[in-house]
Amino acid sequence: MLRRFRPYFHHLREHRSLLIVAILCGMIAGVATGAGLPLMVKFVFPVVFGENAAPLSNWELAGIVIWLPLVFIIRGVAGYLNTYLLQMAGTRVLESIRRDFFRKLQLLPLSFFGRHSSGDLISRGLADTNQLQVALTSVANELVKSPATLIGGVSIIAWQAYQVEGLPLVLVSLAAVPLTVLPIRHIGKKLARRSGGIQKELGAVTSRFNENLAAAREIRAFGLEERETERFGLVTRALIIAQMKFVKYEKALGPLIEIISAAGIAFTLLYAYKIQLDQTTFVSLITALYASYDPVKRLGALNNELKRGLGALDRLEAVLHEPVTIQDPAQPVAVGRLRGDIAFAKVTFAYGDTPALSGINVSIPAGTVCALVGPSGAGKSTFANLVPRFYEVAAGRVTIDGIDVRQMKLADLRRNIALVSQEPVLFNDTIYNNLLLGRADASRDELMTAAVDAHADEFIRQLPQGYDTIVGERGSLLSGGQKQRIAIARAFLRGAPILILDEATSALDSDSEAAVQDALRKLVRGKTVLIIAHRFSTIRDASQILVFDKGELAAQGGHASLYAGNALYKSLYDRQSGGA
Repeated sequence: MLRRFRPYFHHLREHRSLLIVAILCGMIAGVATGAGLPLMVKFVFPVVFGENAAPLSNWELAGIVIWLPLVFIIRGVAGYLNTYLLQMAGTRVLESIRRDFFRKLQLLPLSFFGRHSSGDLISRGLADTNQLQVALTSVANELVKSPATLIGGVSIIAWQAYQVEGLPLVLVSLAAVPLTVLPIRHIGKKLARRSGGIQKELGAVTSRFNENLAAAREIRAFGLEERETERFGLVTRALIIAQMKFVKYEKALGPLIEIISAAGIAFTLLYAYKIQLDQTTFVSLITALYASYDPVKRLGALNNELKRGLGALDRLEAVLHEPVTIQDPAQPVAVGRLRGDIAFAKVTFAYGDTPALSGINVSIPAGTVCALVGPSGAGKSTFANLVPRFYEVAAGRVTIDGIDVRQMKLADLRRNIALVSQEPVLFNDTIYNNLLLGRADASRDELMTAAVDAHADEFIRQLPQGYDTIVGERGSLLSGGQKQRIAIARAFLRGAPILILDEATSALDSDSEAAVQDALRKLVRGKTVLIIAHRFSTIRDASQILVFDKGELAAQGGHASLYAGNALYKSLYDRQSGGA
């Protein structure tokens, strides 16, 4: 089982100085617990309470009195330092694991996020990484501390028992120790089957929570409050059931080990009576036995923690081992600023087993404003997403200026492309920093010029903190038109030769749409533009139109020729405009 965790111990090595000190303190605490008290019972108590005890000097009395506090001071201070330093190392390990997990998410293709809910990924990145951190630090600590305590106690038992009776008493005293392995193994198997279920159900709860918060407006609009509460109750109930199945076995381990320990002590008592063992030696022996069983119980708890860690590890590795299918080529072609000649040659693409594009051949010269039209699900967005390599073609090739996009560095390719989405995403930061996403090295003057060109400068200056105004989560403190103009300003700032517009005006009121349309007319000048058109009013400036139907390129050309010669285009256009 430990082999599964081995690849992740490098997170511990980064903080090995803290761990070494923490483990040494744990060993000291363990030895003080396992050997300190039994030795006191063996050597100190007879001096004080023995029948033939001689009078003690003040110095001897002081030494005897200070023994017990000294043992507990050593045990307490070492135990505290062990816990504190281990927690410090653990939090840093947790940070490292989460950073690796988050870094991997940044590399995965968009298709991965289509298969996993954001709530589930959040749960893996928070709850599962936390569980793995607990497992790693517990292993690093208890695999040294508990054996140290056990060795200390067993050494005292063996030494005393052998002096009095020899090997038989040693065997009788320690006979119950191997028996404690049986419940650990049995319960461990039960926990292994249930640990993954807890993490899965926790992911479902987080996913439902995240989904609800993202749809707060719609839930109130359709009166879904009670329905959502009931749905959340179902997933939380499933989580509770999974947790209680785990707890049922986890909490049974401690009492089982204590019962076996008590039976072992009882047999030792019986044997001690038969051989007439003196009281002082017996009490010392029992104290050492008790100290020996405690680390066995902690090792059993560690086994439980490892089972939970394995469940978390399975879910994390599903992400950490996910292949990064879209990455830089081994020998990339060096590109600077591209002209923007886009060509698709026999391009085929599918989402899993669902075909999205089939045998697409088209050439879009630099400087062309190209509209992509067709019914919902026809392949328009997929076509546009293949240009910046958000997805990888299954067959064929996509080229820009004659260079296959797979031969370019992703950073070089995407630096030449600007994107304005139908629902632009703004981060919970200032307007200034959100604009700076277009080009991180832009000067303040360049940034403000872009805002002016996008008709955003005027409303920004009217906000309480101007460009330093926090926009809220996903830009919630701004109107749709304001968010759209900030997105357009980012595209202006980027100054890329290729522009992808995903129906940037479809959800705006007439005033906002007029301002956005004016900004877009200025933005598209001299660029190769792909307009994903949901409304035909947005394609009046297009010099080329591609008509998609069921993943195939049904027709291409200008508006007049398509309206006259393509039935699908004519029906789509007439449906929105009422005729030519």
